This record gives sequence, structure tokens and C-alpha cells, in this order.
Amino acid sequence: MSDRQAVVPNDLSAFWMPFTANRQFKQAPRMFVGAGDMHYTTSDGRQVLDGTAGLWCVNAGHCRPLITEAIQRQAAELDYAPAFQMGHPKAFELANRIVSIAPQGLEHVLYTNSGSESVETALKVALAYHRVKGEGSRFRLIGRERGYHGVNFGGISVGGIVTNRKMFGTLLTGVDHLPHTHNLAKNAFSRGQPEHGAELADELERIVTLHDPSTIAAVIIEPVAGSTGVLIPPKGYLEKIRAITKKHGILLIFDEVITGYGRLGTPFAADYFGVTPDILVTAKGLTNGVIPMGAVLVTAEIHDAFMQGPEHLIEFFHGYTYSGNPMASAAGLGTLETYRQEGLLTRGAELADYFADGLHSLAGLPNVIDIRNIGLVGAIELAPIPGSPTKRAFSAFLKAFEKGVLIRTTGDIIALSPPLIVQKHHIDEIVETLRTILSDLD
Repeated sequence: MSDRQAVVPNDLSAFWMPFTANRQFKQAPRMFVGAGDMHYTTSDGRQVLDGTAGLWCVNAGHCRPLITEAIQRQAAELDYAPAFQMGHPKAFELANRIVSIAPQGLEHVLYTNSGSESVETALKVALAYHRVKGEGSRFRLIGRERGYHGVNFGGISVGGIVTNRKMFGTLLTGVDHLPHTHNLAKNAFSRGQPEHGAELADELERIVTLHDPSTIAAVIIEPVAGSTGVLIPPKGYLEKIRAITKKHGILLIFDEVITGYGRLGTPFAADYFGVTPDILVTAKGLTNGVIPMGAVLVTAEIHDAFMQGPEHLIEFFHGYTYSGNPMASAAGLGTLETYRQEGLLTRGAELADYFADGLHSLAGLPNVIDIRNIGLVGAIELAPIPGSPTKRAFSAFLKAFEKGVLIRTTGDIIALSPPLIVQKHHIDEIVETLRTILSDLD
């Protein structure tokens, strides 16, 4: 029996894997059995360079000591505490730490267990806020084409990725969508923010006029759309969206599940773009992907609107069994302390140009039709194989794994988001591996 056979379970059928070609995977499983810093270890003993921070979440690298030790201590001290009508110190400590690095004005935190739950929470807060303010007619939610906001019903309703929506019926009513900002004809091979497309924000005025502003509760967008293939906002676009929402009394929600906690070289994308939303959605990097946790940040104005009436009554009927879970809170504190000690929330700014140079050096390779980047996130868009969409990028994914680099694909787009501890030689390895693969890809 080989080492690989020894560590791979002999029956893979029970686990219906998420967002996976299950039949293809189970014929030739790709198994990780260990990790450290920038690398995974496979079941056959190979080292694989993590070019995607796991799934956009392992911002501090793998198996970092402060996080590991925090979890170990917490497991021995307090494993679980109820979140309803009871508390434990670390949940409050973590909320204070999050607020201390958040954009000014975002002062209160609601805990969740994932990005999907964070989105649902944000949407419910927005609807309830208008109701407690006496504007219950504001029930409409505006998302964006190609937007990804998790996989729960609210998230796929405001989201705009067709494959995530088409099987699940009518979804939420009262939802409309802005156009996406991807424009290959004008913006292909942009470094950073594209020059063209700010006028697309004016579509929000058209939607507002169509429905009347008194019916619209919130607009939710990703500052940088990640899971759809790294769509970067044109210059001036987010500023216009913010101005229009303020003009009409509409809440602006930023989904920063991917961009939060240092991905763009600033603590949050709101800092990078200088645009502060009313609600900011986070998860992933909050606990470095170690234990599921999310956090939704809201302004004092939103929070205080609920703090009315008799003090013994529940102000907002929402929450989860694991909201602010002690183990997750400990992981979050260990993660934020790791970011602080190593300067990881801003490290991406130091490497952004080097990362961009590496990615854009791949321009001109066969089938590469666009390259885009911002901070430590980038994308290489490939021309699809006629009649076989997604196949070319998936082939690149498989070949990269064979050569010891983990990349992410969505459609025919390769997405890259390495851990924030990445070194220049790691970037070189990612780029040169992709150069080899793309130069010889069918």
C-alpha cells in the first residue's frame, strides 16, 4: 500500500462536496493533509504553494502559532457559552479590536459564522432599520450583476451569478440589479482601477427612479468583486454609488468578505477607496479561515435606532447559536494580533507593484485576453474553448496543482490571492508556473 493510499479514505461517496465536480474529483482525489505558512502538504507528500490563501481566507498563512495557541487555550478554558442573554469576555474584546481597525463611524459588531450569514444579517439589519425608523415602505434591495454574496437565499437574490441562482425558484421579491463593470473592450490589461466605467453608477439613479427611492432599503456591492473573477471598480465608480445612496436615504452595504483584513494593502477596501458604507460585511480573514466566523459592522446611527423602548425587551430578533463562539473569538483575537505584530493589514501595499509586474508579464501568452490586479489579488482571463466554457481554466488549475501551485478558477478566469505573508520569490514561483502552463495550454 502506497503512502497516498494510506492517508486517503477508501470511500469518498458520503461527502457531497461543495462547488466541486464531484465525479471528476473522486476519480483522482486531490487531498491536503498538512499545511504551514505558505504551503500545503498533499497526501502523497508534495508541497503545494498556496496562491489563493486557501479560499481567499488564510491571510496570515497556515498554522500560525498565535492563532493555534489561542485556540488551544480556549478549548481548555471555555469551549462554549450561549450567545442569547449571556456573554463571555472574548466576544466583547474581539468586537473592540475589530472596531479599532475599521473605517471611522463603523462602531458596532454583529457576529455570524460565515460570509453567507454575514450577508443575510446585513440585509435583515437594513430592512429592520428602516422599519424602526418609520420607513417600512423601504423593502427593496439592489444588488449587482455578477455579484457574489454567498449562497443563502438573500445572498443569491441580491447576487448576480446565474449558475448560483437558476435552480432555486423566484428567490426574494423586490430585488433589482445594477450592471456589472467588466468591460474588456475598454479596460483589458488595466493595472489597478480601470479608467472607464464610472458612468455605470448612474444606473442606480435609473433604478431609484423606476421604483421610487421611498421603496429602496439598501444597495449591496463588493468593492472588488472577487468570486466572479476579480472585477475592479472603475475610477470614481464607488464614490458615485455612495453619493447616490446618501442622496436618497438608501443604506450602502459593502460585502468585504474577500477584501477585508488586508487584501488590498489596507485594513478594508473601504479604506483603500476612501468610501465608507453604512454596513460592512466580513468573514474569511477574520479568523484566518481556521474556525468559521463572520462579523457585520454597522454605524452608531443604525445601532442606536434599535435601542429604543423598554430595556428588558430584545431589540433585534436575529442571531445564531454560535454568534461570538468562544473558540472562534479566540481564533479572531489570535488572528488580529498576528496581523498587528507582522504588519499584515498593510503589507499588501508594499508588494502590490511587484505582484502586478509579475502578473502583467504574462500578457501576450496564448489565450490570455485580460489581466487585472489590485493589492494582492489578481486575475488572468482566458479565452474559452468554443463549446466548452470553463474547461481551459480548469485544465490550468489541474496542471498548476500537478506543478505544486494552488490557483483558483471561476469560469475561464484564474484568480490569485496569496496569503499576506507571501515573499517575492513566492510570487515569482506562481508567475513562472503559470507562464509554463499557459504557454502550452490547449
